[in-house]
Amino acid sequence: MKIAVLGSGGWGTALAMLLAENGHTVTLWSYLEEESRRLQQTRENPLLPGVTLPESLSYTWDLSCVRGCGVVVMATPSFGVRSTAEGIRGMLTPETILVSVSKGIEKGSSLRMTEIIRQATGDLCPVVALSGPSHAEEVARRVPTAVVSACPDQAAAETVQDLFLNDRFRVYSSSDVVGVELGAALKNVMALCTGCCTGMGYGDNTKAMLMTRGLAETARLGVALGGRRETFAGLAGMGDLIVTCTSMNSRNYRAGILIGQGMPVQQAIQEIGAVVEGYYAVDSARELAKRAGVEMPITQAAYQVLYEGRDPKTVLQELMRREKRHEMEETWI
Repeated sequence: MKIAVLGSGGWGTALAMLLAENGHTVTLWSYLEEESRRLQQTRENPLLPGVTLPESLSYTWDLSCVRGCGVVVMATPSFGVRSTAEGIRGMLTPETILVSVSKGIEKGSSLRMTEIIRQATGDLCPVVALSGPSHAEEVARRVPTAVVSACPDQAAAETVQDLFLNDRFRVYSSSDVVGVELGAALKNVMALCTGCCTGMGYGDNTKAMLMTRGLAETARLGVALGGRRETFAGLAGMGDLIVTCTSMNSRNYRAGILIGQGMPVQQAIQEIGAVVEGYYAVDSARELAKRAGVEMPITQAAYQVLYEGRDPKTVLQELMRREKRHEMEETWI
């Protein structure tokens, strides 16, 4: 199949490699001409050190590369999804399948990525969310990985499943796009929190507490917005949470460590040198929780640290002193 991957960051490049190796005709689009030329000349992406890009991969900075494609993979940072989708609107057909691999919630509108894409493209095509525990660095190195292809249109979800599936990249299908996308967005918030606690010198107990209770509040919000509880026990929920909250490959986790060590928030984000999606997602998640009437104490605490400048140790102490509860009244099961 002819496929365009829009976004030549680490994740977009890793997926373009995978699709090319699966025998598809793949073009990797870069926002900047000089970046596209560099990738073509060096066949290396600095974000994926030690990885050589396949010779079969094509490169461009011209969005018209989506014309005639059966599938278009949207792999830009979350803040660039809307403008990129608007840019390709007139080049799509109803038969095109759009695949969102960006993770986040749009600031202001609080829309999920597939909602943004549908709105920006006139809801012309099916939009599938592909998500799960999948560091780009490891996918590019052919490390065994599993993700979820989610769309209310099950045929579209299964088409994407078939395109990406191989002996090192396993894909499950799902119809719960709400749960899959919220799990993908909010795990970045929890990774900032666990990183922050690591930076403050706390141990595995604290990390496990935040991951478990963070998953509980993520699932509460997801169910309130139409997702299914069981999704949060799967790859896009628990799986993605584990990998993002425990690995130095995670930008959000690394940024959290710097903040926990006392670095100002904006300096920590700049130090990472790439998009820290959780910083933007926490504001939107807090707004969604307000609208849905869902209590999300960890997300609220993260907002206070990231946007109000509160001391992380003080905020964590306040979380620990919350009114006592029965665990099952706040579980995600």
